[in-house]
Amino acid sequence: MRVVVIGATGHIGGYLVPRLVGAGHDVVTLSRHARPYYREHASWTQVTNVTVDRDAEDAAGTFGPRVADFGADAVVDLICFEPDSARRLVEALRPKRTYLVHCGTIWIHGPSTVVPTTEDAPRRPFGQYGKAKAAIEELLLEESRRGGLPVALLHPGHIVGPGWVPVNPAGNVELSVFERLATGQEVALPNLGMETLHHVHADDVAQAFALAIERPEAAAGESFHVTSERAMTLRGYAEAIAELLGQPSRLSLLAWEVWRDTVTAAAAQLTWDHIAHSPSMSIDKARRLLGYNPTYTSLEAVRESLAWLVANGRLDAAAWASLPL
Repeated sequence: MRVVVIGATGHIGGYLVPRLVGAGHDVVTLSRHARPYYREHASWTQVTNVTVDRDAEDAAGTFGPRVADFGADAVVDLICFEPDSARRLVEALRPKRTYLVHCGTIWIHGPSTVVPTTEDAPRRPFGQYGKAKAAIEELLLEESRRGGLPVALLHPGHIVGPGWVPVNPAGNVELSVFERLATGQEVALPNLGMETLHHVHADDVAQAFALAIERPEAAAGESFHVTSERAMTLRGYAEAIAELLGQPSRLSLLAWEVWRDTVTAAAAQLTWDHIAHSPSMSIDKARRLLGYNPTYTSLEAVRESLAWLVANGRLDAAAWASLPL
């Protein structure tokens, strides 16, 4: 197959492109960068890379036709964030009925209610990002299910892996939380620490995309969650990181109105976004229809991110010397 990957030099693409090349596909990558940003791989020499500014070409009305001109069997869109952009790409690909595999997000659901959350749960998104992604999903599923362009949507959780700062046990990306856990210092968590996070390794996300490309008959017209097998509570996550490093977990629990004043406004907002969602997603559908089987647990995926941060001087090497690699 000829596969065009839009946004290929990002975190998912760094793992997806090698998988596609290894499977024998003819791969064309479209990105603002000429090389993978997170992960180098020998397979990059075997792809046709096209440097493109999607936003500028979308505004000019040339992006969709450019993608269609490659004559692909399948297009993977990893960087679509607005319904109008999705609509323009669909209109360009529709005449040839090119198979489109779109990257969504578990944020389409809004707050979790019954968990684990399945793909047929009601959509109650909040925030611009979640609302836009839910609108894109609605547009694409309607297109596919009414017999138009065949589309599959994959919804990743909190993506982690080398080169990525993981969402920490406080629900933000401040490295100081990991540093305090590594040195046995007290870490404050909001509320009871029972809110949840659902991580996924970038290579497991790439696995799901590769499977969806190979199985269009099962994937087209469907949405799939792509996460690790189980979510973690904030408290359980903090305790697991401390245990990895042989440290006691010294945790304090503060009411939200108190906790938010202990961090920056940006960190508080990010934490609120995560704990207000508290995702815990089911991957049964992806297992059943695609054969998806995540290699990493949430903790294993985070651990690999932390090892990269240590190796690249982002975390104090002495404090993390006992981190199992």
